[in-house]
Amino acid sequence: MELISCVKCGKLFNHISGPRVCQNCNKELEEKFYEVKQFVRDHPNIDMRTLSKECDVSPKQIQRWVREDRLVFSKDSPIGIPCERCGATIKSGRYCENCKNGMTRDLEDAAGIKKPAKPEPPRKKAPESDKMRFLG
Repeated sequence: MELISCVKCGKLFNHISGPRVCQNCNKELEEKFYEVKQFVRDHPNIDMRTLSKECDVSPKQIQRWVREDRLVFSKDSPIGIPCERCGATIKSGRYCENCKNGMTRDLEDAAGIKKPAKPEPPRKKAPESDKMRFLG
C-alpha cells in the first residue's frame, strides 16, 4: 500500500491498485462514465468533441474508457481511436483485429504451439458397378 495524492483533487489516500484517484473522485468518474454511456446510446452518431462538451468529460478520459473496452461505439459512429500497433481506426480496445491475429500467431510460433491440421474428409467408396474391370 502506498500513500499518494489524488491526481484530480490532490487529497492524500492509500493507493493499492487501479487509477491514481481517491474514492470520491473515482465515484464521480464512474457516474460520469454511466452518463457518457447513456448519452452514446441515445446519440449513436455523435462525434468526440460534441460528446466531450455535452457530458463535460475530457476526450482523453473517453479514449481511456474505449481502450479499456468499457465504452464501445457502433461501426457507423464517427468516433474511433487508433490501433496502438498499426494506427488503424478502431471502435474499442487497444488493437485492431489484424494486429490481434498477428500477435496471436507470433505468440503461438514463439511458444511452439502448432494448430492441428484439419483432417481430410473421408472419401466416398464407389459402388461395385462403377469399378473398372479387365478382361483377361
